[in-house]
Order: sequence, then structure tokens, then C-alpha cells
Amino acid sequence: MAIAAAFAFDQEQYRVVLVTHSAHKNLSSHLAAKNVEYLPVSSPPVLSPYEDDGPAGTVKLSFSLQKRRITKEHRLECISNVEQIFGGGPSLEGDFIVINFFALEGWNLAELFHVRCIVAAPYVVPYSAPSSFERYFREELPLLYEYLQEAPIDQVGWKDVIHWMWPLFTEDWGSWRSDELKLSPWPFTDPVTGLPAWHDRSLSPLLLYGFSKEVVECPGYWPSNVRVCGFWFLPLEWQFSCNKCAEISALISSEHLNTKDENVMCSAHAELQSFLKTPASLPPVFIGFSSVGSMGFLRNPQAFLEVLRTIVDITSHRFILFSAGFEPLDAAIQKIADDTSSGSEQRQFSEDGISIFGGRLFCFSGSVPYKWLFPRCAAAVHHGGSGSTAAALHAGIPQVVCPFMLDQFYWAERMFWLGVSSEPLKTNHLLPDENDDTCVREAANMLARALNYALSSKVKARASEIAERLSLEDGVLEALKILKEEISCSNSTRH
Repeated sequence: MAIAAAFAFDQEQYRVVLVTHSAHKNLSSHLAAKNVEYLPVSSPPVLSPYEDDGPAGTVKLSFSLQKRRITKEHRLECISNVEQIFGGGPSLEGDFIVINFFALEGWNLAELFHVRCIVAAPYVVPYSAPSSFERYFREELPLLYEYLQEAPIDQVGWKDVIHWMWPLFTEDWGSWRSDELKLSPWPFTDPVTGLPAWHDRSLSPLLLYGFSKEVVECPGYWPSNVRVCGFWFLPLEWQFSCNKCAEISALISSEHLNTKDENVMCSAHAELQSFLKTPASLPPVFIGFSSVGSMGFLRNPQAFLEVLRTIVDITSHRFILFSAGFEPLDAAIQKIADDTSSGSEQRQFSEDGISIFGGRLFCFSGSVPYKWLFPRCAAAVHHGGSGSTAAALHAGIPQVVCPFMLDQFYWAERMFWLGVSSEPLKTNHLLPDENDDTCVREAANMLARALNYALSSKVKARASEIAERLSLEDGVLEALKILKEEISCSNSTRH
């Protein structure tokens, strides 16, 4: 999204269209201001297997059927959207589609409409090929395997396949390509003969990574056309759920003021700003897990809040909890607030936030940019999402990471290896399923130990050191520069 906005603003001759989940509809006006059209797809960003409760054995079946139905509808929407963009006539030389690793429909549709495909991802590949994949590929598609193994270094080859393209050679994608798109079941093969396209080798696809070489090692076995840009961030004003705060942030940004010294939040959020500042000698510890709750992992909000109550009791820290608008958690917070206040003092938990546990935990259901918030915090406890990780690294604060799925496990381990966080927490170390005293006390003790380690002078010094190096990078500008160079080079080679 950040790349689309930067490219559209810089390259006004292009029509830039962003096809993404309807969950991002709130950003459509910001995108339009940067000359980006927004086309939503209705399927959910992630489907949780925990959402259906039923007799033993029925959840998995229900989830499988639901996933199959949603996948079919999603792919039909993708065809319709891409046809709307490229179906009006022959593609132009500079046309291209940018996808991430979870949008492989785009790769196949780029082939269908004869458009170049580029990959852009803010995280390392979140999946790896099964151990038997290469043997199976070699046995079932020997000529294609030879074609890929013998490819010159600058052309698509086995390194590309094993690094990220391997799902395109699975039966699921193969049947969709042949049945719905009328393409060859396998990329780089002739649709009539099924033989490799020896006469028409493709260049190794450009793969842009939105992280820093200071954080992620880039091994020599990666494909030749991988480019590591630095971390990507949306403009600060896009990340406020409050429109007034967004307007203030945009004004500060346009006047090039230092947001660390300025109040970017409106008067409605005075309590949050006060909590962040007072006392200045004891900045709060951030706790937030983004969409983890809505994806089914936070199954007992009451137990989680009891863990936080206990850690407030056994430590001197203050905490700020971002609920991400997860309704069961918001309801549990409201109940605690109601139980601890008299009738005349009761307040509704809203985007303005509310304090509980003697004023030591401030709960906030809205959203503010982590790049603005984290420099005002002592540490960040989070789920290991690429965005949360990047913001904590840039802020130079220690981390405690509790991963739940996909690339989160990589980031959790990587932060510990870099020396900017404690060892990764297991899910039950933070989110116990049972709200009993023993589970809650054990979880609180684990979190307390993790925080003590993360807030040691050694970890804080290491976090500051990494942040200083990252301050020299601008990942979005670097990605924009690479895209422009690639397009210019591609156009010149066609003439």
C-alpha cells in the first residue's frame, strides 16, 4: 500500500489501482489523495479455524468447506478486478502487477493478461516447500526441472521456485490455471504440448523485500533479482482511527515538525497523552496483538486481563493495552471498569480509552501509528507482526514477542538473536486458556521475567544501536527507486 501510494504520487502518467481486502476501505480516501484507485475484494484477510464450535470432528470439516467456498469466490473477484484493469485492450509495455506472497492469483492473472509481475513483501517468505517437493517435482516434471536448473543466473530458475514460487506448482493452483484461466497447468510450459518454453525464457522476477539488511541476513542462495529495500511504513496520518488526530498529524508532517516533541492527538485523547507523559521517568510498556483476537487466538479475554492485573501487582511497570477493537476484550475491559467504579463514576470504554487497575493499565480501542507511539514507551510486547517489529526497531525500544503464526515466529526468533528482545513467549505464557489462579500466576511470572530481561541495560543499548542504523534508511523511497529503474530498463530492452 505504501509502495502503491509512493509510485502513484511520483509517476503521475500511470494509472495505479490497489486491489485488496475490504478491511482496508478506511484508507480509500488517503489512497485517492495519492492518485491510487481502490478496488476491494470481499473475502476476509485471514480465515480462522477457531470460529466454529461444534461436535468433535465437525470444526475441521466446516473450516475446510468454508475455506474452499471463500477461495473460489475470492478468485472470481480477482479475475473480475484484473479484467476491469487490463481487459480493455492489449497490455502496454510499462504495465505491471505487484503482488505479495498471499496473492498468487496475481501471478497467474499477469500471465493471462500478458503483463509483467513483480513481488513486494514486508516479511520474509512465511512458508517453505515440503521436504519431498524437489524429488516429487523432478520425478513428475523432469523436463521442466531441467529447464529451471539450467537457467542462466538472470532468468527464472530453480532458486526462484524453491524460494517462493513453489506453491504455483501445486495441484490447487494447477487446476485453477487450466480449468478457469485456460492456461497451462504449470508456469513456464506450453499450454498445448505441456513442454517447457525453451524458446521464451523469462527473467527472474523482481522481488522487493520491505525489511532491512541490518536486521535480516540475505544469503547467497536467494534468487538473483531479490532487492532488500528497508522497512516500509504508511504515512503517519493514515494510521489514526480518529480523523481529527489524522488532520493534526498531516499538518505537522507538511510543516516538517518533529512528532516526538509535538502533540499529534486531538483533545478527545488527552487522557492517552497524559498517560504517556506522566510520570516522565516511568514510560509505559506497550501491549498489543493487532488482529490476533479476531483470528481466534484470544479465546479467554478475562484470563488475559487477569494476567495483566497480576503483573501490575508484582511489578512497578505501567502498561498501555491496544485492544484493536476486539469486542470480547473490550467488553471484558468495560466490565472490570464497571466493577471497580461507583455508579456515578462509570465510564464507557470507547476510542478515548479508559484506565483500570488503579490507573496502571490504560486500555485503548482505537489506533495510532506505532512509529509515533513506541518512542514514548519503555518496551513493546507484541505478536511479532512485521509492522509491529519494524516500528519497535525504529523506535529503539526493547521487545517481548509472543508469536502466533506464519512469519511471526521468524521475527520473534530474529529479535532475540539480534539482542533486542527476550526469548519468544509461548502463547500460554501470555494468553492462558483457563482463568484459574495457577495459570494466571504462571503466565504473569513468565511475562515479568521476559520484561526484566528486555529492560536490562544490555538489551536497551542494543535496541538503540540498531535504531540508529535504521534511521539512515528509507525503505519506501528505495523501493520506488528500484521500481523506476526496473521499468526503465525493461522498456529499453524491448525497443
